[in-house]
Amino acid sequence: MRSVLFRSLVATFVLAWSPLSFAQPAGAGAGAPPASAPAETLKPQTATTGKTDIAKGGFVTSTAPDDEDPSYVNDVSIGLGGLFSAGNARTIALTTLGRVRIRRDEHQLSAAATANFARAGKRGETVDTTVENYQGLLRYDYFLTNQISLFLQSTGRRDRFQGLDLRLNVDPGVAYYFINTKTHRLQVEGGYDLQHDVRRDASRAQVLPEDAEPGTPLPPPLDKTKTLHNARLFLGYENKLRKEVALIASVEYLQNFADVGTYRFIADIGLKSNVADQLALATTYTARYENKPLPTVADLDSIASVNLVYSFF
Repeated sequence: MRSVLFRSLVATFVLAWSPLSFAQPAGAGAGAPPASAPAETLKPQTATTGKTDIAKGGFVTSTAPDDEDPSYVNDVSIGLGGLFSAGNARTIALTTLGRVRIRRDEHQLSAAATANFARAGKRGETVDTTVENYQGLLRYDYFLTNQISLFLQSTGRRDRFQGLDLRLNVDPGVAYYFINTKTHRLQVEGGYDLQHDVRRDASRAQVLPEDAEPGTPLPPPLDKTKTLHNARLFLGYENKLRKEVALIASVEYLQNFADVGTYRFIADIGLKSNVADQLALATTYTARYENKPLPTVADLDSIASVNLVYSFF
């Protein structure tokens, strides 16, 4: 009797656990793509159809899930952050941002704008502006394949404390995407950069070197405008694989053609955490380094901010 009961218990245990031992997660069977892999690597058998070599043909007939298909993207968000204090110290600081990325087949249009402004002062003293800059970006990509695009990008920056009424950059180039899905991207870009600066009058004055003789006259002011021709290299990463958290990071390097000793780089990193379906809290940090800035300007600027971000799509 005990032997029969023991065998029955063993058989019940095996039957109960055997499905768990051999079950696979949904979508983990043969032929199902990993969520983060580019569409072209998912179904190698389609290579013989000729539909993965040309952007439009491949994208229109894409079999990738909607949340992984890079050829149809609507990404629109706005953000706002601030700091306000009163009493012994009076402070007001505002930061805003807006981003748009729209893609249809081989055509992609991106735009972004941000503004940072701050005023501060002690009680009984004048409140002065301590931060004031405005930035914008407009870009068009034409995708030859899911991994390669030709692009034309233009950025503008007005920064009171960098001594710039306007810094205009025009950047044609080519981008290669190691990973390119709707929610996961890793890209490298290379190309040419035309930089045109319009300087603030107050920042054009030159200073005397420390070892100058007493009575040495000041050098003449710098030119109002200056144009540079640079090589541009960019590395960017975006991870939105989890709905609750998103990471965006990039590094850009500009090297002047005429003067090897003139260069600058820009680094950005942002972490966004959802607090609701379309509302998130985003922390961003930007560092801008220029090794030959205007005479009265520091070579490194950095901005850290916290924003509430609302995503429309």
